[in-house]
Amino acid sequence: MIPAAVPSPTVAVWHLGPVPVRAYALCIVVGIVLGVIIAERRWRARGGREDFVLDVAVWAVPLGVVGARLYHVITSPQAYFGEGGDPVRALYVWEGGLGIWGAIAGGALGAWIACRRAGYRFLPLADAMAPGLLVAQAAGRWGNWFNNELYGRATDVPWALTVHRWDESAGRAVLDAQGNPEVLGTFHPTFLYESLWCLLVAAVIVLTDRRWSLRHGQAFFAYVALYCLGRSYFEALRIDDANHLLGLRVNQWVAGAVFLIALIAFVWSRRVNSGRPEALERVDSSQSSPATSPDDDLANQSGGPTVTARADRPSPDRDPRPDARES
Repeated sequence: MIPAAVPSPTVAVWHLGPVPVRAYALCIVVGIVLGVIIAERRWRARGGREDFVLDVAVWAVPLGVVGARLYHVITSPQAYFGEGGDPVRALYVWEGGLGIWGAIAGGALGAWIACRRAGYRFLPLADAMAPGLLVAQAAGRWGNWFNNELYGRATDVPWALTVHRWDESAGRAVLDAQGNPEVLGTFHPTFLYESLWCLLVAAVIVLTDRRWSLRHGQAFFAYVALYCLGRSYFEALRIDDANHLLGLRVNQWVAGAVFLIALIAFVWSRRVNSGRPEALERVDSSQSSPATSPDDDLANQSGGPTVTARADRPSPDRDPRPDARES
C-alpha cells in the first residue's frame, strides 16, 4: 500500500557524550566520499594520477564549504545582519544554510589551485568530477530531510512530505503537551525532487560521455546547465523565506544566468574542440611542484617529454562507436 505521506525524522542531532552528531553534516560527508570515489575512478580511466583527486579534495572541499556559506549569508543577510540578527551565527555552518552556487564556485577555485600546483589542465579534471559532484549533491540534499527544511508548497499527493514544527537550536521537532511531535502539514518534498534530478543528470552525462566522448569541459558544462534547469523549477516550488527580485527568488535568477553561461560554454567548446584529442595534463616546471608531478616520472627523469596526452582517437563525428574508457 502507498503511504498517505512520506514521513520526516523528528530528531536530527544525536549526542555522543558532549559531542553532537548532526545528520546534516553526515549527509554532506557521505556525499563527499561518494563524489571522490566516482571522480577518482573516472580520472584514472582517463590516465590521471591515482591519488590526485584526493589532493584536489583537500583544496576543493574547504573552499567549497566557505563559498557555499558566503553565498548563503550574502543572499540571505537578514538573519545575521538585519534587525535582531546575530552576525556570529554566520559561522554556524552546522545549522544549515549552504548555497550550491557558492559551493561550485569555491570548489572550482580549489580544484583549479590543485591543478595549477600539479600541472594538470583544469577542464579534463572538471569533466571527470562532474557526475561525482551530482551524486554528492544528491546525498547532501537528504540533510534537508532530516532538518525538516526547504520543502515546497502544501500538497496531498501520495508522495507528499510530512513536516514537523522544528526547533533549530535543539535539532529536533517541537513537542506538544502530550509529548508528540507537532505536524505543520504535508508539502512537496523538494529535497527528494532535487536529489533524484541530480542522479538522473549524472547518469545522462556518463552515458552521453561514453557515446559521444565529451571533452574540454563539456561534461562539466552539461552538469552545470542541466542542474540549473532542474533547480529553477524546484526553487519555484519552495515556500521558505527568500529574497526576491522582480517577483522571482534570487536563486531563480542565478540559476537562469548560470544556465545560459554554461549552455554557451558547452556549445562553444564543442565547436572549437571538435575532432581534437584531449590533452589530459601538461607539466610546466616553472609553475608545478616536483613533489606533485604526474605519473610519467620515468619519462620526465630521463629527459622525456613533459606533456602527457590521451592517445588520439577518431572524431566522434566520424566514428560514433562508444568509448570504453569509462569504468
